[in-house]
Amino acid sequence: EGVVMELADCALPLLVGVLPTANPEEAFKDVAAAFLVGAMPRREGMERKDLLSANVRIFKEQGQALDKVARKDVKVLVVGNPANTNALICSKYAPSIPKENFTAMTRLDQNRAQSQLSAKVGVPVQDVKNVIIWGNHSSTQFPDASNAKVIIGGVEKSINAAINDDEYLKATFVSTVQKRGAAVIAARKMSSALSAAKAASDHMRDWFLGTGDRWVSMGVVSDGSYGVPRDVVYSFP
Repeated sequence: EGVVMELADCALPLLVGVLPTANPEEAFKDVAAAFLVGAMPRREGMERKDLLSANVRIFKEQGQALDKVARKDVKVLVVGNPANTNALICSKYAPSIPKENFTAMTRLDQNRAQSQLSAKVGVPVQDVKNVIIWGNHSSTQFPDASNAKVIIGGVEKSINAAINDDEYLKATFVSTVQKRGAAVIAARKMSSALSAAKAASDHMRDWFLGTGDRWVSMGVVSDGSYGVPRDVVYSFP
């Protein structure tokens, strides 16, 4: 009820109404977009895999409810960790919804990567584009700046040329992005909140409206591209 009150108090012009419920079938009735954030949160010292057993039950139930009552073209974004695995479980229990309609969020990792690079070069974050997040939303992900571009003084150039520091791009940058979630938990004793919400909003907006000439990364069910095994949820550009 407190969240409903806060949403009302935001006076959001596009918000028509809010239905608070703990019943997935009620929540997912005829929805076109589903943000699945309801997972057991990670605490300090935990890896995302530690959350697995608790969350299988949650995402099985949500998948079954989506299958039963949501639109068949619903766009599903799994935010709750371990996001890739949760997205796969959810998809498996919603066989009537196309697999490509299930995604796991790696946009937070992408935003973190862009932020690191923009700070390193000293430009606004919107002037960095085409950073890629490969793999799992975890410390095993691979943030890839090899195709990234940056605008400096009105001229677009590669990140490699702008930074001219292979050691930074191949080691420090990669490690910082991989460990950023743990660093946030260590600093505030809770996992990322506002930055994750912003990333979820970015992800869904781009999925509905497109991205122009900018690349985005999403965890999707693999079709075998780039030599990744089929039918695993993996982050691709």
